[in-house]
Amino acid sequence: MEYTKLGSTGLDVSRIALGCMTYGEPDRGNHSWTLTEEASRPLLKKAVELGITFWDTANVYSDGSSEEIVGRAIKDFTRREDVVLATKVHGRMRPGPNGGGLSRRAILHEIDASLTRLGTDYVDLYQIHRWDPTTPVEETLEALHDVVKAGKARYIGASSMWAWQFSKALHLQRANGWTRFVSMQDHLNLLNREEEREMLPLCADEGIGVIPWSPLARGRLTRDWQASTARSETDEFGKTLYSTEGNDAEIAAAVAAVATDRGIPRAQVALAWVLQVPAVTAPIIGASKASHLDDAVAALEIDLTGEEVERLESPYQPHPVAGF
Repeated sequence: MEYTKLGSTGLDVSRIALGCMTYGEPDRGNHSWTLTEEASRPLLKKAVELGITFWDTANVYSDGSSEEIVGRAIKDFTRREDVVLATKVHGRMRPGPNGGGLSRRAILHEIDASLTRLGTDYVDLYQIHRWDPTTPVEETLEALHDVVKAGKARYIGASSMWAWQFSKALHLQRANGWTRFVSMQDHLNLLNREEEREMLPLCADEGIGVIPWSPLARGRLTRDWQASTARSETDEFGKTLYSTEGNDAEIAAAVAAVATDRGIPRAQVALAWVLQVPAVTAPIIGASKASHLDDAVAALEIDLTGEEVERLESPYQPHPVAGF
């Protein structure tokens, strides 16, 4: 495993981050494709053994059961201080007018609820899962600052939003002396490169760590274009991210061709491309099989040639922004 700093902080993270949305009770929330705790634990244990120390979950994943499973796994398989634990806030956790969002009330309530489920008194990275247009951003940012000053989070991060929104937030944090965002979790893969236009240059300029979600395009880059999985059939959010229009199938075919030439799985090629993007700190991978973890770690050893990168990138056409 390789390790690197998260943006301009002193925090060391593994260059592969483990996305824990995969681990959650299927009968809780709206992710019927997730793994039960019994099925999740061997994969979480293997991640520890492979040196994947950066784990990312969210309060909303499987109605909180992802955090519960992750918290128990950390207790049983490793030491809390050896894991960089990240979770997120924004999604609706209960009915009613204050059951979600990024108000001061929501943030201060949800950090305590997440800590209880995770079985810890702090998280390393507390992230806003999306932008909340119904709450003044100053209210959100000051509440996050107070979470850090209370010792409940070591750092704060953000997720998919417009670059102007992120720039505004960073400016307000600097102007008011509030704790600044250190990371951006955004949507980046060979089928969605729109973040290269503004968000990635902004992050590079501000020293922000980039931890992309869906680096394998929900698995679209790891299988034949017309193939489907149980998750692709039932993941309603995932269905909004990719279409059959444009040159996406050609990109997937290029991934397959490079993988064939190298004699390696497609996942390793697609992930190696994300890893070579200069602004990227650690892509967040989902793993429902042990081989998914092995492929992610193996991708660290792949140095794509300039010709291969051109082959993978050249079919790309601009896309509507998807994911927020």
